[in-house]
Amino acid sequence: MYAHLMEKPAPPRGAGQRLLVIAGDCAETELLTTTLELADYRVRTAHTGAEGMARLARCPYDLVVLDVTLPDLGQLARGRRMAPADRPPLLYLASCDALHRLLPELGLEGEDYVIRPVRVPEVLARVQVLLRRRAPEPRPGALGRGGLVLDDLTCRAVRGPRALDLTPAEYRLLRHLLANAGCVLSKEQISRHVWGEFRGHQAIEKLVSRLRHKVDREEPALIHTRRGFGYWLGAC
Repeated sequence: MYAHLMEKPAPPRGAGQRLLVIAGDCAETELLTTTLELADYRVRTAHTGAEGMARLARCPYDLVVLDVTLPDLGQLARGRRMAPADRPPLLYLASCDALHRLLPELGLEGEDYVIRPVRVPEVLARVQVLLRRRAPEPRPGALGRGGLVLDDLTCRAVRGPRALDLTPAEYRLLRHLLANAGCVLSKEQISRHVWGEFRGHQAIEKLVSRLRHKVDREEPALIHTRRGFGYWLGAC
């Protein structure tokens, strides 16, 4: 009867969020990358501060894992002055002897640290906590998944910090896909839900194409085609 008390809780998992690991040690980078990818995060790496800044300039990330021992962190440090909405959460990698230098810098919301040698369960737990703090609390009447949120009270949609300018038909389609995330919906199902009647395949394909253009500007892509069957929503 007490068997459930002996079971280990499942490790924290992600939902396709984009993470950037900036670390100089190749073995440690490989451990972190493998660990985070197995937990359903999408991971990119950089081995210098300059390379990390270049990646951040090209693409938004949901969280950055940062090695505080790297010598060229000046630009990244200046990035801490950005508005909180524009600054990804930071998880520092620090050794015990460097902790006294790191602690005075901590204090901004969305920052935490782990001590080397890194422990996989601790990294996963702290990443999840930082991402949870970053995610906006859904309002009553809102539907969300993986950074995509639809608010039925205002009929507005956002993906991360970016508002999606959707037409009524696009909103109905996205809501139908989101409410049935992971399930393939046929063109007839979509058409009858969006318009109340079946329209030609070309009309549905054009609607899906317009919605993709608005939703999938960032990775991972969320709207997918199952050829011969229909469309589905989810990170893959």
